[in-house]
Amino acid sequence: MRTEARAEVGLTPGADSRLPTNRYWVYALLVVAGVAWDLGSKEWVFRALGCPGQSAWEWHVPDVVRFRLHTNFNRGALWGLGQGWAPLFATLSTVAVAVILYVLFIRKHAHSLWLTVALGFVTAGALGNLYDRLGLHGWRDNDGPVHAVRDFLYFRFFETFDWAIFNFADSFLVTGAIMLVLHSMKHEHAASAKLDPLPAPSTSSPRA
Repeated sequence: MRTEARAEVGLTPGADSRLPTNRYWVYALLVVAGVAWDLGSKEWVFRALGCPGQSAWEWHVPDVVRFRLHTNFNRGALWGLGQGWAPLFATLSTVAVAVILYVLFIRKHAHSLWLTVALGFVTAGALGNLYDRLGLHGWRDNDGPVHAVRDFLYFRFFETFDWAIFNFADSFLVTGAIMLVLHSMKHEHAASAKLDPLPAPSTSSPRA
């Protein structure tokens, strides 16, 4: 009961409490499946279409949304931010994964299934893009390995707005981030509700 009460307000269980075995499996399966899907989809699209700038398989709803596969190298982060900073982002990704493992399995936050899934998505996304930033995908230019993320999912809305080209690793990162925000909002509300004092009972006596 105490552990459940602490979990409700997002507090860390005691260091001596054991994590459910399925938390390790849930996290590992999410990470392995996510990384495999991300790297497999990148490999398939770039093998099929070739060098960046190639497009194929367009689908659209007239005047609303247009989607196609479009190969692109991103030397920055999400939405193309920080172009040319691949080494920095690779370092940050490595640190982030280490922190996630510590938080989940040393600090025991994996007691929360929601947090386990959310951070599993974040880890899968971070590792998928880290693989590319390290140049392990095999693409090269005149300077050697290309230290850039392979993107290929392109959306255009209302024939005027081009969404930044992205990949499934980016989707996993955003999904995990949204889940973390929702988790934080939920437990802030729960903690606030628990700390708010109940209104004092009325002491006025009924009138005759």
